[in-house]
Amino acid sequence: MRQFIIFLAKGLAIIIITMVLLDLLYTAVFMQSDSRSKIDFLYNSKDKEYDVVFLGSSRVNNHFVPKIFNDNGYKTFNFGITRSRLDESALMLKLMIERKYKIKNLILQVDLNINTNDHSEAIRSLFMPYIHQSQIIRDHYKNIDEYPKLLYIPFYRYMNYDARIGFRETYNSAIHKPTNALSLDGFNPLMKNVRPLVPADLSKYSPKRNKSYDDIKKICKENNINLIAITTPICMSTINREYFDQIKLVYPEIRSFENAVTDDKYFATCGHMNQKGAIEFTKVVFNAYFKPKNVN
Repeated sequence: MRQFIIFLAKGLAIIIITMVLLDLLYTAVFMQSDSRSKIDFLYNSKDKEYDVVFLGSSRVNNHFVPKIFNDNGYKTFNFGITRSRLDESALMLKLMIERKYKIKNLILQVDLNINTNDHSEAIRSLFMPYIHQSQIIRDHYKNIDEYPKLLYIPFYRYMNYDARIGFRETYNSAIHKPTNALSLDGFNPLMKNVRPLVPADLSKYSPKRNKSYDDIKKICKENNINLIAITTPICMSTINREYFDQIKLVYPEIRSFENAVTDDKYFATCGHMNQKGAIEFTKVVFNAYFKPKNVN
């Protein structure tokens, strides 16, 4: 019996040591990765200066063309991430402040993402490699149910989010295999058009007070960042377009751009514009709030 207990103790010790070593190895890889996602690019950078930063979901990622701003003398970057919600946008802004970014203007998408205070599990996983190194990330997630396991059990976060930060992603990060996430200054155009367009149904959506949006407003005020919160275009056949009017009842300061582009030829799907639509929309937003600088 004594030998069996010793055998179990040795086995458990080996497992724990292996998990600790794997945790250290995976984390070391992610700590030097800056070309796979916008989150690792953000975390592994500092002291950047931007005239304009874009934050939001795919309706930013696919909709804002930084080149149009850049060609007019503004340094910009599109930090929009497909499937993200305002919770992740708030954390990204907190990290920008932690990394000592200097930002003059933040253009924030606030439309379909304001109907929930929930998070995106897929995008949350991308912050997990840095949870031990960043107090900002720990504070942001300290109240979630899995926080103790994510923080204190070695390698747990990599096993739990294996699909996003497991062996495959760690290997690609180790060899610095780039993705298209950072090309075109963060803009990812949609090239294929789904036809016919299937109308989006917003009848189950209901705008409500959003904690993350309120946090973003507070952070911008404290750091002298000009916040431009806007809605973004959606095809005209959308069911319950009154949803956008309801947003104004909750947050009157949000600027309405859902009708800035209306022709179906500019949409890849009902909820997302194609590249031509993104160019048209970006021009509209630029002309609404900015003027060309003197560009040589």
